[in-house]
Amino acid sequence: MGVNNNVLGLIFASLHDSTVVELTKQRTMGSIMFGGRYRLIDFPLSNMVNSGITEVGVITKSNYGSLLDHLGTGREWDLARKKGGLNLLPPFSQSNGDGVYRGRLEALNNVWSYVQNSKCEYVVLSDCDYVANVNFAKVIDKHIETGADITVVYGKYKYSEDSGLCVDVLEMDDEGRIQSVLIDPQISGEVKICLDMYVMRKDFLSKLVKDAASRNQYSLIRDCLQARVKENVFMGYEFDGYFSRIDSVRSYYNANMALLNSDNRNALFKPNAPIYTKIGDNGPVKYGLESKAANSLIADGCIIEGTVENSILFRGVKVGKGSVVRGCVLMQGTTIGDNCSLTSVITDKNVEMENGRVLTGSESYPLYIGKNAKI
Repeated sequence: MGVNNNVLGLIFASLHDSTVVELTKQRTMGSIMFGGRYRLIDFPLSNMVNSGITEVGVITKSNYGSLLDHLGTGREWDLARKKGGLNLLPPFSQSNGDGVYRGRLEALNNVWSYVQNSKCEYVVLSDCDYVANVNFAKVIDKHIETGADITVVYGKYKYSEDSGLCVDVLEMDDEGRIQSVLIDPQISGEVKICLDMYVMRKDFLSKLVKDAASRNQYSLIRDCLQARVKENVFMGYEFDGYFSRIDSVRSYYNANMALLNSDNRNALFKPNAPIYTKIGDNGPVKYGLESKAANSLIADGCIIEGTVENSILFRGVKVGKGSVVRGCVLMQGTTIGDNCSLTSVITDKNVEMENGRVLTGSESYPLYIGKNAKI
């Protein structure tokens, strides 16, 4: 993929922390572990790099220590550069100084000096709540072709009011122009949901940010897309690939379990558009003589002496003799003792479980065990 120095990428790493408070007590949304070896920020960051974007700013809010550790200099994404590259934008609020911004426009106003100093003409905005492999180069080309003020990436989704998803639904005409934006509508059926990815010119974004600041507005969805849909030209770009949204512990569990389907994995992890992440330098998985493993993703550094079925195991997980792990997501450093039984359980990092423990959740309500817990 060629380099596109005319585009700045901006990633909101903390915008949806409140939707998964169990997982974000000690980290940002972008730092949440996913799929055995990745973090959620790896997906928008890799999408931008694969699209030729070499200048990326990551906007944080709080609890961003693990994010700093994961991103480092950006070397794994080829963003360790003298010009452009990866820039972490710490939290800052011009109104109260505590970094607790209320929405995208307010967050952008807080870091606008960084954006203003960029020589880019176009800006790509992305959150970390959707897992997808998107080619932003195609979105940018479509944006330029249509002459839109904002191009919004959307996907088709079978939605119902009781699905539990908090979504923004787009209604468009035959030419793809957005006619209205519905926030958490009381409807059912196939809809076009916003994937929280946007493309626009920097000068247009500048007007939005300055106007929002003068009116004490902060939401890109409510105060711009929804309020100005008749005034400006907002176009939709359909992403027809695989995607999943993380907006609850249940959806996080389901999104991980979906990776056990090879079709979903192949759609998300493409050879020509890889998802990059921090390298762990662990040894290969070690299997005991009486161990069994079936239909599972098991990362390097794991030690398996029991049974693992239909599960996602991150780096360094240990499963003791006689233990059975079914339908679980076990994060890095989890240690399961001997003769334990786990069903539909999510363990955060460095959980220790003593011998003989039994934990049972369900696919509808997976059991979550917090970071560093000892059971």
